[in-house]
This record gives sequence, structure tokens and C-alpha cells, in this order.
Amino acid sequence: MNLEELLMNIPFLDDEVRRTAQKRQDQLTKPSGSLGKLETLSILMAGITGNPAPHLDRKVVFVMAGDHGVTAEGISAYPAEVTTQMVMNFLQGGAAINVLARHVGAEVVVVDMGVVGDLPIHSNLIVKKIDRGTNNICLGPAMTRAQAIQAILTGAELAYAAIAEGAQILATGEMGIGNTTSSAAIMAALGVAAIEDCVGRGTGVDDEGLKRKRRVVEQALRINQPDPLDGLDLLSKLGGFEIAGLVGVILGGASRRVPVVIDGFITTAAALIAVTLAPRARDFIIAAHRSQEQGHQKMLEWLGLQPVLDLGMRLGEGSGAVLAMSILDAACKILNEMATFTEAGISNKSGD
Repeated sequence: MNLEELLMNIPFLDDEVRRTAQKRQDQLTKPSGSLGKLETLSILMAGITGNPAPHLDRKVVFVMAGDHGVTAEGISAYPAEVTTQMVMNFLQGGAAINVLARHVGAEVVVVDMGVVGDLPIHSNLIVKKIDRGTNNICLGPAMTRAQAIQAILTGAELAYAAIAEGAQILATGEMGIGNTTSSAAIMAALGVAAIEDCVGRGTGVDDEGLKRKRRVVEQALRINQPDPLDGLDLLSKLGGFEIAGLVGVILGGASRRVPVVIDGFITTAAALIAVTLAPRARDFIIAAHRSQEQGHQKMLEWLGLQPVLDLGMRLGEGSGAVLAMSILDAACKILNEMATFTEAGISNKSGD
């Protein structure tokens, strides 16, 4: 598989199946529209999967990790080594994503896409290290175009493997100190919003740190001059290896008619790249929640997506994405398991 083949394999939503799902929704024992987003989400899931009775029996969240050279500019409240330390926490099952994934019955797949440190061999770790962290985007491109392509294809192949093993929905999570800066730079380069509206506090930097982050993004854009019409150029000049891997997961899921739930600010930056590369991929992406990170709402508006949840979260890791999976599961179960008026022997409203 090459990148061109991956991009060409993105299908359209199945409108006939969506109409079939809508017809059943209209016949369920409730006033039409009374379950709100659960109804619209179930119809979307039918159109994505091409199945009028979609099931989400197996859920997988990819937590991809990578280090960022831009941390040398002092743009994070945490040191770079926290990336490696948090990956170990994921592997030991002690992070928020582990707890929430257990809660909704999702499998956590941890992937080293470009962590600087050496991680120990672990049965729950997939090592696909493209390099030991990206280059400092203030000084030049984060990675080569070849590395960006390699990371995208790696993510797609991991998505394909999960789907071959029965995954019916994928979620995106990440870990990488410095990745809110890269994501804000991608957002600004696409013209989603002005730099001051793209750059937020990330891990919790103070006012001076926020100013420094904005200056760093301005310099990265000035030095790299990314082409907003070329998703690969944006990714290679401003992105991270974990972001690139998630682009691949999104495109891989879309090409196999499997819904992909994006999490917060960083995974939505991956979605921006994926949709720039393949506009049809947008129809296969579900926004889990509205992050508190500044700029996330503007990203969602650019993508034309409405979030499933709004819980004031800004952790990342895929935490919001797995919670949204439970809502999507409920939506599908309503469509599949709820009785119609005819099945239940209940009179429908007059004229129906």
C-alpha cells in the first residue's frame, strides 16, 4: 500500500443504508426525534458502516506517543521525559485512558511512534518508532516528507490490523510533550483562526509561557512556510510522529468503513491533516467532545463536526473519545433493539 492508494480508497457514506436506518428510527416506540442525538448518531453509524443495524461489539483506542523537538523552546509546563514516563503508566494500566477504556470495554493499543527514550519490551506496547522525536519546528521542518508518509502508512496498517481482528470502531489518543504547540501551528497554518486564538495553555503554562508558545508558533510558520493546500507539507513541517500516525488511523478506518472517534485538540489536528489529504474522510470522523483547550471549537467548526460530549475535559490520551464510544454504542443499540410500534402492538400517532 502507498499513500495515493490509501487516499483513493476513501468511500462515500452509504445513503441508501442511512435512509433504511432513518425509516426504522421513525417506526420505533417513541415520538420522532425524542432521543435527539442518539437518533442522528445511529443513522450516521449506519451510513458509515454500510450496515442498517451497526454493532460496536469491539472497540479499540490507539494511544500514539512521540516526542517533539520544539520542547527545547520551553513551551511546556512539563519536561520532555514525561512522554516516556506516561507511556509506562499506560502500559501499567494506571492512566485515565486505561480506567475509562475499562469502563466502556475498549482495548487500549499503545504505540511508540517516536519517543526519544527506549521503552522496555512489553506485551501491550507496539514499537513503530520513526525516529527519536521530531526536529525543532522553530529551526526547520519537524520531519522529512518520507518520514511523514511512513508514519501515516504505519497508522493505517495498525488500523487495518485491528479491523481484521474484529474492531468495529476506532478511537484516537496521544501522548507527547509539546504536541499542543505543533497542533496549534497546524491549525494556524490552515487559517482556521488567528495565532492568538490557536495557542492555548496546553499542559498548564503560565501567562509568560503562553506568550512564548505564541512566539514559537509564529516563528515556526515564518521559518517553514507550510503550504495550507498540501496536507503532507503541513504535517512534515509542523507535526509530530504521533500526529502523523493518527492521520493514518483516521484514513485507514475511513477506507474500511469503520467510524473513527477523535478526542481533543491534538487528535483533531490529525483530523485536519487527514481531511486536507482526503476530504471524504471527514464523513467517517466523529468528534468525541469539546475540549477546554483554546482553539478546539474553531477546529471542530472548520471540520463541520458537532461534538458528542462537552464535559470540560482537556486531558488528551483518548479519554474523551472512549467515553463517546459508550454513547455511540447506546445509539446503535437503540436502533437495533428498541421495538417498533408494530412489533410492540402499540398504536402510532394518528396518520402514521
